[in-house]
Amino acid sequence: MLRTVLCDLLGVRYPIMQGGMAWVSEARLAAAVSEAGGLGIIGTGNAPPDWVREQVRLVRELTDRPFGVNVMLRSPFAEEVIGVLLEERVPVVTTGAGNPGKYVEEFRRRGTKVLPVVSSVALAQRLERAGVDAVIAEGLESGGHIGEITTMALVPQVVDAVRIPVVAAGGIFDGRGLVAALALGAAGVQMGTRFMSAEECQIHPRVKEFLIRARDRDTVVTGRSTGHPVRVLRNKLAREFELLESRGASVEELEALGAGRLRAAMVEGDVEYGSVMAGQVAAMVRKIQPAREIIQEVVGEAAAILRRLPGLVEAR
Repeated sequence: MLRTVLCDLLGVRYPIMQGGMAWVSEARLAAAVSEAGGLGIIGTGNAPPDWVREQVRLVRELTDRPFGVNVMLRSPFAEEVIGVLLEERVPVVTTGAGNPGKYVEEFRRRGTKVLPVVSSVALAQRLERAGVDAVIAEGLESGGHIGEITTMALVPQVVDAVRIPVVAAGGIFDGRGLVAALALGAAGVQMGTRFMSAEECQIHPRVKEFLIRARDRDTVVTGRSTGHPVRVLRNKLAREFELLESRGASVEELEALGAGRLRAAMVEGDVEYGSVMAGQVAAMVRKIQPAREIIQEVVGEAAAILRRLPGLVEAR
């Protein structure tokens, strides 16, 4: 048993959240993670509200455990999606790409826990004042849209700056990462890339194979010149991005190149010209396995490390 305040806050057995990844985290994966004792999260990305409602209801058919929904606040459907989540009274909402402050009070009135993703101390403090329940401090090791600070540096600074629970994200793959996050003061972890290899994850099989083949230096950050850097697995699309950026391509040209590429990868299986968003731990993925097995491995490894530590370290 590995229990923290995050478990009590979310009503889950283990302090493990599954990242809400667009075109990756849909109802089946979220339900499997929740059934296994973690917190499964539906990733809405730019999805329309009807799809989000269908996914929320499907999760409830598959599990009676708590689950969450991630809202990308830059989505053109963000307001409508938030309306759906309020109507459906989802247990947990996580947010990215913006400040959810204006929605917090209404969510809390409906009994929904709000956990925004933050990449800086200042944003964490601002959101604490807005009344959020916890924050997810995500380092630049993560896949997809990233900030500028590593997880190891960001998490303890956020922990010291706020009184609410902090969830560590970015570069966390196994029990070692969970124990490290707890040592930094986090109340739990959020993992994205690890759950891309879950059997229940509906991404194209070629993407899972691409992950398994990844090596330690195979992720690259594109889009720095646009102000919205993204970590992906290196492929022909990433190389084209790098080339255009080195030549000073405009934001419009780069955004046009990236349009629709995430779906092309995750749904259609285009691992050469699709955007395969994944974190630096991609190289640690070795096999496809059920979500329950992933969680049991992480928890078991963490518990074993914690039992071993007293014999390895002498504190005086």
